[in-house]
Amino acid sequence: MLATLERIAILDKADELAAMIVESQEAEHYRKSLYKLKNSRETQRKIQEFVKMKELYEEVQRFGKYHPEYKKVMMSIRELKRDMDMDSHVAEFRRAETGLQNLLDEVSVLIGRSVSEHIKVPTGNPFFESSCGGGCGSGGSCGCSA
Repeated sequence: MLATLERIAILDKADELAAMIVESQEAEHYRKSLYKLKNSRETQRKIQEFVKMKELYEEVQRFGKYHPEYKKVMMSIRELKRDMDMDSHVAEFRRAETGLQNLLDEVSVLIGRSVSEHIKVPTGNPFFESSCGGGCGSGGSCGCSA
C-alpha cells in the first residue's frame, strides 16, 4: 500500500512540475514566437522558398559538382537560408526554442542529480555535462576517474 501511495505522490509532483513548466515565461515566449512565425505571410513565404530549394539541393547532392545546376543551386540555397535565418520571426522563435530547451535541460539535471550524482542526463548542452561525473561509461577514457 505504501508503494502505491508513494507512486501517486510522485505522479502528483510530476504533474505539478509539468504544469509549472507549461506556465513558465519560457513556454509562453515559445508559444508566442511560434504563433508569430506561423502567422507571418512573409516568414512563411521565405520558409516555403527554402523548402522548395532544399528539395532541389538534395537532388543536386546526388550528383555533386557534376550536376549542371550545381553552382546555381548551391548559391541559391545559401542565399535563401541566410534570408530565412535573418527573418525576425525565425530568429525570435529559435531564441525562444533554445530558452525552453535550456529550462527543460536544467529540470532534467536537477531531477537526475536528486536521484544520484552518477546518473547521466542527456541534455545535449555541454554546460550541463561533466567529464568527471562518474557516469560516462567510458571506463575513464574521457579523463574522469570512473
